[in-house]
Amino acid sequence: MIKCFSITICVVVSISLGAAESYAEAPYLRPLRRAQMYNWHGNYAHSEYGQPLALVVPPTANMQTNWSWGAPSASFSRIDHQFGRDYPGPGPFAGGFLRTPQWPANTQQFGVYYARAPWYPTQR
Repeated sequence: MIKCFSITICVVVSISLGAAESYAEAPYLRPLRRAQMYNWHGNYAHSEYGQPLALVVPPTANMQTNWSWGAPSASFSRIDHQFGRDYPGPGPFAGGFLRTPQWPANTQQFGVYYARAPWYPTQR
């Protein structure tokens, strides 16, 4: 009885583990997948343009440093978004961004955000 019960438990566990979806993915596609989960910009607008500004960096760049005043004074984060040529036109939502504070606490409050350049000149 106990042997039959333990075999049943083993079968159920192996089926549930085997049913989990898994797939192989090339490492260079991971930033594209992560980029679909959040915006390329933060909550702040550039003071001169009134909207977030994209600072285009080389396509091989993958990390950025965000400086702040106080402790801790630096944080490191990934650059997942990649610049594209296609401009879909103005979106239905505009504005709603915070202005740069008079005394910014970190570099993200300036409204300039990193975006990687395209790999090829013809890439869309």
